[in-house]
Amino acid sequence: MRKVGLSTIAALSIAIVAVSASAPLIAFAAAPALAIAFWRNAIGAAVLAPAALTRRRVQLRDLLRPGAGRRTLTVTVLSGVCLAVHFGTWVPSAKLTSVAMSVALVSTAPVWTALVAAARGIRVPAGAWTGIGIAVAGVALATGADPDLSSRALLGDALALTGGIASAAYTLLGERARASLATTVYASLCYSVCAALLLAACLVAGAELWGYDGRTVLAIAAMTLGPQLLGHTLINYALHRVSATTIAVLLLLEVPVALVIAWLLLGQLPAARTLPGIAVLLAGVAVVMLAGRRRQPTNGGTIISPEAIGTT
Repeated sequence: MRKVGLSTIAALSIAIVAVSASAPLIAFAAAPALAIAFWRNAIGAAVLAPAALTRRRVQLRDLLRPGAGRRTLTVTVLSGVCLAVHFGTWVPSAKLTSVAMSVALVSTAPVWTALVAAARGIRVPAGAWTGIGIAVAGVALATGADPDLSSRALLGDALALTGGIASAAYTLLGERARASLATTVYASLCYSVCAALLLAACLVAGAELWGYDGRTVLAIAAMTLGPQLLGHTLINYALHRVSATTIAVLLLLEVPVALVIAWLLLGQLPAARTLPGIAVLLAGVAVVMLAGRRRQPTNGGTIISPEAIGTT
């Protein structure tokens, strides 16, 4: 592992701010949630596709061959489906509940990943079970202390949790696909499948896909450039120098940073009584990630796959 220098620290700092801006920008944009999710993935795929088509043509052709190639393609498509479910549930949650609750609940993805591993018969460390218990207690404490118990807020909380579950599935499938695919190939295919499904959802729901005001267009562009492209790129840069587990834990700072951005952009602050529960929840998620870390190359996977970090 290379020495962590100022460039790596700067990259991680920018990445954390970039992914943290996602939920506040979603709440800020005056566009249907499904349309926001569609456009950020469609634009992201369009940006990455040329590099995959020009530099990874052989790898793309291999995906169409019978055997391992088609199996990898199937896993990639399924990963895109899970990413669509993630965005299709989490993005609406940011408009229904507070930014802090939405980001905190979707951050439970490592907890669900550990539970899936246990269901598959994979031994889960005792520390991870402790972390799961802490996280569940944090969710109960935060939601129970939330004075906004309207059906709208509760639906937002439920959608954020669903987004976390879908993110865990996306992580597990992405680890398998990324074992043999370059980042540009995997990401462009995954984003394309995700965008196609979200487009279908927009058409079924009758969500308007254009005609937005200038500030909404800028918000969607900022979401695509920031969390979707800049955040992921800088995280991948840092993964060559810092372990994936360390980065995943650092990215839990997304919650307080998102809270500050929501305050500055929207004048939105969560009820003070919910903050202890959110803190307990994040502590539990951190314990799960640290308990489940594995000794392997920096750019390999942990409970959170490097390619799935920062899916918000």
